Amino acid sequence: MFGEFIFIGVRGVGLGALFALVAMGFNIVHRSSHVLNFAQGNILVLGGLGAFLLYTDGTGAAPWLLALLGVTALLGLLVGAQGWLTLLPLRYSNEQDSWLITTMAVSVIIEAGLLLTQGPFVRSTQSPFPPVTLYGMRTPAPYVLSIALMIAWYLALRWFLSRTVTGLAISALSQDFDAARAAGLRVRRLQVLAFAISGFILASAGFVAAPVITIAPAAGLQYVVNGFIAAVIGGMGNNTGALIGGPIVGVISMFATYQVGGEFQGVILLVVMVAVLMVRPQGLFGNAAARRV
Repeated sequence: MFGEFIFIGVRGVGLGALFALVAMGFNIVHRSSHVLNFAQGNILVLGGLGAFLLYTDGTGAAPWLLALLGVTALLGLLVGAQGWLTLLPLRYSNEQDSWLITTMAVSVIIEAGLLLTQGPFVRSTQSPFPPVTLYGMRTPAPYVLSIALMIAWYLALRWFLSRTVTGLAISALSQDFDAARAAGLRVRRLQVLAFAISGFILASAGFVAAPVITIAPAAGLQYVVNGFIAAVIGGMGNNTGALIGGPIVGVISMFATYQVGGEFQGVILLVVMVAVLMVRPQGLFGNAAARRV
């Protein structure tokens, strides 16, 4: 029984770390533009595909690290370009719904591109690091690396958003676009930067976790849905909530798969999300907001 608990716990937190990283990507984009980028699941899959294409033979940590940096930089720039196109028709307003269509269209385009170039098959790659043994249970290294990456990105974002001028400016956008423009902030530039940062987060997550995630055209949906659930449970826009909500979702997902089967995983997560929102509509770490009526 204890061994099963360790198995579900460690792998669940490792899987939840990916959901937390997707949630952090949601948060920084939402903080800057009030937009939810529903293409994020496919960006994570593209990060995994980058690992498959550039690192398939398991040769050493140095080539793996170089490939990680290259894929992260490339996909970050591409997501920044996606953000510019997404925000172009909004004219600094988040009241239009074109962003919903645009981000979903990008998701469909990425999925179609993967299907045309890679086929419907699931790709796999190797990790340069050996499995970790905990209480006699062998755990693939990508789960542990995903947890470390989640903590690293959380600390980096916390420092960036609270200690740098650019980060404080991005945080200011969440309050009032018009006031930010009147204060001289380059609103569109900051928003595109936020999209690019989310791309860096997701690309690195997909690359690091490539050996244990599903690298296939239709796989992005499950990651974006679970990441969104983690963001909502933790509190949209709050990275501390994502840090807690992601592992919660991951452990519940792993428990549901292990005990009752993966087909019930989505239903159980939705029930948990609804239960949390009934008690705290703003999420576990979210702040209640006043609205003029």
